[in-house]
Amino acid sequence: MVTIRGQRLFEDSLNDCKKHRKYDIIAVYAGRMAFRMQRKRDSAGQKGNFMKRRIMSLLTVVFAALFVVSTFFVFDHFRQERKSKKLYEGLAQVTQQGAGQENDEKPTLFFNGKPVLPEYEELFEQNEDMVGWMHIPDTKINYPVVQTPDAPNYYLRRGFDGEYAMCGCLYVQENCDITAPSDNLVIYGHNMNNGTMFGELKKFMDKDFWKQHKTIFFNTLTDRQEYEVVAVFKTFVNSDSPEAFKYYQFVDAQDEQEYDAFIRRCKDLALYDTGVTAKYGEKLITLSTCEYSQENGRLVLVAKRLEA
Repeated sequence: MVTIRGQRLFEDSLNDCKKHRKYDIIAVYAGRMAFRMQRKRDSAGQKGNFMKRRIMSLLTVVFAALFVVSTFFVFDHFRQERKSKKLYEGLAQVTQQGAGQENDEKPTLFFNGKPVLPEYEELFEQNEDMVGWMHIPDTKINYPVVQTPDAPNYYLRRGFDGEYAMCGCLYVQENCDITAPSDNLVIYGHNMNNGTMFGELKKFMDKDFWKQHKTIFFNTLTDRQEYEVVAVFKTFVNSDSPEAFKYYQFVDAQDEQEYDAFIRRCKDLALYDTGVTAKYGEKLITLSTCEYSQENGRLVLVAKRLEA
């Protein structure tokens, strides 16, 4: 009896040991799996941190490069502005020195068979693309005007000296005839933020300013001329919309009807009524610059020449 009972106790004990061993093996295996998973997570975390550091380093380099490039362009922009300001102020001084002076000597410079005005002789010698001078009192508009029929936009980003300039130079549309002259001379200039070129043409959007500045001045190389403002308006271009006014297409009227239609459209779009109109045969000048309240917007001033 004892032997049998002892044998059973031994077997039960052995079975318990086997069960515990089995659980121990499972526990060990589970521990190893957990350890391996933790190692993988740690490794993935290290790789993730490494990638984050690389991305942050790359972004730092990119932003630093952008800062350097932006700083360069800002300084270059102001350098260009100073250079252009000095150039055009110098040209204005030359014209002032020559203004009112009549040469006793026989003229040596001619433009289309007529002697060049004394104040423009030196500038015309510097640049034969020059065709006149534009001046509007109480604005910064006091510049030479050029024309290059064979290269219409040559002076879009070039100064009077022919070198690169953001502000460019005032220039006449290529199909306009200064000498004849055309019924309408179209002159372009940039709307610069610092007010240069046609940047202060926007002053004419204020009727009170117009009341004090009804006359503008555009001299050709050979004749001093005054123009009376007919209309100031905003429109947009580069569009097939019937509302777009392609004023720049009117250069020489085919007949009185076409001329009157142009004037009527200008008056219809006008920001205010000047009380001034123009009749067929009177010569016009159109000043055009960009206007940013609408896409492809333009600010336009149309004036008629006053006969001496």
